[in-house]
Amino acid sequence: MTRPHPPGWLIGLFIASLALGTDEFVIAGLLFELSTDLRISTGTAGQLVTVFALVFALSAPAMAMLLNPYPRRRVILIALAVFTVANVLAAVAPTFAVLVALRAVAGLAAAVVSSLAFAIASEAAPRDQQGRYLSAVTAGLTVALFTGVPVGTWLGGLLGWRATFVLIAVVAAGAMTLLAVGLPQLTGAPAISLRERLSPLRNRPVLRLVVAVFLSGVGGLMFYSYLSALLHQHQGDTKALPWVLLIVGIIGVPSVFFGGTLADRHGSRVSRLTVIGGHAIALALNATLFALRAPFFVVLLGIGVWAVFAWALNPPMQAGVIEAAPEAAMTAISLNIAGLYLGTAAGAAAGGFIADGPGPLWIPVAGTVALTAAWASAAFRTQAAANSPGTARSASPAADALAGDRP
Repeated sequence: MTRPHPPGWLIGLFIASLALGTDEFVIAGLLFELSTDLRISTGTAGQLVTVFALVFALSAPAMAMLLNPYPRRRVILIALAVFTVANVLAAVAPTFAVLVALRAVAGLAAAVVSSLAFAIASEAAPRDQQGRYLSAVTAGLTVALFTGVPVGTWLGGLLGWRATFVLIAVVAAGAMTLLAVGLPQLTGAPAISLRERLSPLRNRPVLRLVVAVFLSGVGGLMFYSYLSALLHQHQGDTKALPWVLLIVGIIGVPSVFFGGTLADRHGSRVSRLTVIGGHAIALALNATLFALRAPFFVVLLGIGVWAVFAWALNPPMQAGVIEAAPEAAMTAISLNIAGLYLGTAAGAAAGGFIADGPGPLWIPVAGTVALTAAWASAAFRTQAAANSPGTARSASPAADALAGDRP
């Protein structure tokens, strides 16, 4: 029996996620083009990551609550249109200040699109295929790592950074077209209060895990965002950067499943401590390799080891928050994702100061410190973990699908 082909609107959601993921991560590959053209420092250019991630993290819960009662189709099409226009205008932004403002608008629109994409996939999927449909949305974010980001970086190096924003806008417009043609009408859901949405933050284990994922985002995304600066210091140029980002993305896909397998087999506590601890060790290894100016192929191996643990992070962390707050699993997951985006923003900001101050070589050192603190925050035990190591991750099919969202 053959499986039915996915509907066009699901492909549209996949492409929309691909555009969002590319827009979020591609700045890491454009730092030198941006700094040269706009006459700003590398660290200042990196704050474009900070703005996007910070606006996304702060607006996602509030926008989800505000827009939840409205029809899904109308809201996601409007948000995608705003996202597309923001990227078109970014391609012609005359100054860095204007570009910062447009990145904020894109981050706000992306927060709406991302939340609605998961909601639509869940609500419109056949009863026995929710996990598969949600995974398709998640796959767009992961695939962006080894398609959109390297291609956007290559295009930016060839035609300038403005061309990359045009590419993102074209991809988003394609997604919008598919959704406009095929997405079914879906009514909104009853609104819930902010107190109800944020109730897991009164749960100490959830709070500790949100802190841990925040610190993991600080360390891991700081390193990723400033790989170009590290490679420039090591090689004298960034010609190898698109290939390095391609390798990181290719490694990232199986690493997501590695993290999920660990959570299934060993429970959330063992798996998250294994991944966070490995992440800290990998960053320390990279700090050493860059400081010693190791041969490039050795540095590449070090980056590959880092990518395994960086992209394996989310399944154990999301299993942990579900285990800690099973009565509000989806809310706990959303807080986990918000913590990761806040970590991305803080890491990009801190990395910019380090790159412009002590120098890029100190970035993996700072990342190691952040991941060590994350390990300590995540080291608590729960009764559920002791009794049933494999059940946490299966608590929600949406959790399984959301598990591979980001490093």
